Amino acid sequence: MMNKINIPDNPECKTCSLTFAYKEIELLYEIAVTLASTTEIEETIEQGMRLLKRHGYLDRCALFILNDDKTVLELFASIDLTAQQRMMAVYKLGEGATGMAAKSAEPVVIENIHNNINYLNKMGSISTNSVSYIAVPLIRDDGVVGVISANIGGGGPLDFDDIVRMLTIVGSLFAGTLATQQRFAKEKAELTELKTYYKDELLGDHKFENIIGKSTKMQHIFSMLETVAPSDATILVRGETGTGKELIATAVHNLSRRKNGPYIKLNCAAISETLLESELFGHEKGAFTDAKEMRKGRFELADGGTLFLDEIGDITPALQVKLLRILQEQEFERVGGTKTVKTNVRLVAATNRNLEDMVKKGEFREDLFYRLNVIPINLPPLRERYEDVKLLVEHYLRKFMKEHRKQMHFSKAALEMLLDYPWPGNIRELQNMMERIVLICPDGEITPQGL
Repeated sequence: MMNKINIPDNPECKTCSLTFAYKEIELLYEIAVTLASTTEIEETIEQGMRLLKRHGYLDRCALFILNDDKTVLELFASIDLTAQQRMMAVYKLGEGATGMAAKSAEPVVIENIHNNINYLNKMGSISTNSVSYIAVPLIRDDGVVGVISANIGGGGPLDFDDIVRMLTIVGSLFAGTLATQQRFAKEKAELTELKTYYKDELLGDHKFENIIGKSTKMQHIFSMLETVAPSDATILVRGETGTGKELIATAVHNLSRRKNGPYIKLNCAAISETLLESELFGHEKGAFTDAKEMRKGRFELADGGTLFLDEIGDITPALQVKLLRILQEQEFERVGGTKTVKTNVRLVAATNRNLEDMVKKGEFREDLFYRLNVIPINLPPLRERYEDVKLLVEHYLRKFMKEHRKQMHFSKAALEMLLDYPWPGNIRELQNMMERIVLICPDGEITPQGL
């Protein structure tokens, strides 16, 4: 229950302004408590407007918000207005007293609404001659965001300056609450979208059954995955760029006992040498210039789950030593730290490089190579999977037709061209080509000329 501030009548208050100031303090307190009490922003602001009405001579309070284009004021919350009046309450920037307040960023005061051309009477006037109207702009850091307005009926010798000041303060409270709610809603929507994206990523396109292939080589890989994925053995996935190494790594995680644990991915070639150590092992606060706080690395984040390191052949000899230690002992120290951190991670690594050659040249540690190569999975290039090309073409054609709402099919000659093409970029090249074809070609039959 809200505690109310009781301000006793002061016999020494000789002016209306001082009396109004006492009421203003009590009003602002009650509005602040109201705004903090609920997350239903429109209802909360309307409760605040009722408090305004109860404490003074203000009627038909309304809060207008500028649209995204900053050209139109749209009604967000109000009291004492019918549904039809609410529908009519839309003002262009500079239109009427309300629009003028937004455009000029200054309060607009109309002492008598019945003899002033700037009062457009969109919401229907009150049937009395002694009615005033005040519109006060709501200003945030980026400028005017809206307007708060109210009618002032007869019945008390109020000072317009007092009311403008009060509406300015109350409007700022309303605008701040609205901005906080909008920011919260935006962040919530972004988190929901991100959650949906990762759910789709992990449970949709990268399920084991969605790795497409009926060729003998792919059937052999599927059989091997079913055997080794449930274990905790380190897996080294090898193959040319675009052959689907990440899909295999994700399938390993989803088929393992760790499928409910974290699945962390990192492309070692995509990060500079100076940052890669921190990305892998984390760092302590003050470890280097920009280390403002302690940060966990990928090995720590993947504790209890699976870590996929792509382009493992690109890591430096110094990092190879630390990686070898983790594989042997499941422990490490963060950059700039001395405390040993334990981790329980299943590692899946991938590369398109010839690690045996790198070992011979002294570019890759031999002991690390053998630690990584416990279970080797060699992905064939697409040119060695002729019978899978048609399946992949049909799969990606359906996928992109659905995404782009188109209907098309390949002619026999066009399909033969795709089957005969060597696909040097492998599945990634095929996927990109299918999307380009769907986007560029008209609905209907795709001919060789369309390719």
